[in-house]
Amino acid sequence: MLGSFMAILDIQIVNSSLANIQGSLSATLSEGSWISTSYMIAEIVIIPLSGWLASVFSLRRYLMGSIIAFIIFSGLCGVAWSLNSMIVFRALQGAAVAPLIPLAFTMVRTRLSAEEQPKGMSLFSFTLVFAPAIGPTLGGWLTENLSWHYIFYINLLPGVVMLILLHYSLDEEPMNLNRLKSADWAGIVTLSIALASLEFVLEEGHRQNWLDSNEILIMTIVVCAALPAFIYFQLTRPNPLLNLRVLQQRQFLMGTLVNCSIGLALFSSVFLLPMYLAQF
Repeated sequence: MLGSFMAILDIQIVNSSLANIQGSLSATLSEGSWISTSYMIAEIVIIPLSGWLASVFSLRRYLMGSIIAFIIFSGLCGVAWSLNSMIVFRALQGAAVAPLIPLAFTMVRTRLSAEEQPKGMSLFSFTLVFAPAIGPTLGGWLTENLSWHYIFYINLLPGVVMLILLHYSLDEEPMNLNRLKSADWAGIVTLSIALASLEFVLEEGHRQNWLDSNEILIMTIVVCAALPAFIYFQLTRPNPLLNLRVLQQRQFLMGTLVNCSIGLALFSSVFLLPMYLAQF
């Protein structure tokens, strides 16, 4: 729960201080937006791969490795010396923290008894809503009273706490490296390309006048080719990366669509509002 909370908090807490970070790194508004975008691209690419990666390296090793990387790259974000270094460190930070969201959900469903699962799901849902609610306020307070560097340093202590708790609570499990040979590499590659390209198009499209830009046009073609290819591979492979057929279950499909709607409303508003207010 603490991991999923920190993963979402890191999206919101940085958004509220983007104007300060941009000024410190001599970046324009459009350039500075990549501080958030690079984090999001890395997250959305890694999240669908998390279950597979955990089965390959074992849940304990993968989680602890991710948290160690999260602590390291959070510290590096705090000492970033240029816009380019910040974007790189944010992308690596996003890739490190991404598994903490889906695997928190997985652990609730697999490690708790049937009687305890409703409590676990309630706590999981609370962290997903509380992090966006407190993020901008906490980020603004730290930036005003200390400096924007502390919105990254604040991750260090919870990271160490998570590392200690998981070290003593999760059992050792053998790695399953043989799964690397039988992995759905076509699905992994097409999904990664499609999601990263789509995020790039949505981020840069309005700045480059959409399809009037050759760069945006090429990336749009890549999305239109990679995404259907991914869906085809998932529906035809015996060992797909993601089992898309679960969407045939009406309750699961409706829950997914509702979750998408909440995400659109929540994350877009919490991203845009601090940016808008910072201009005034």
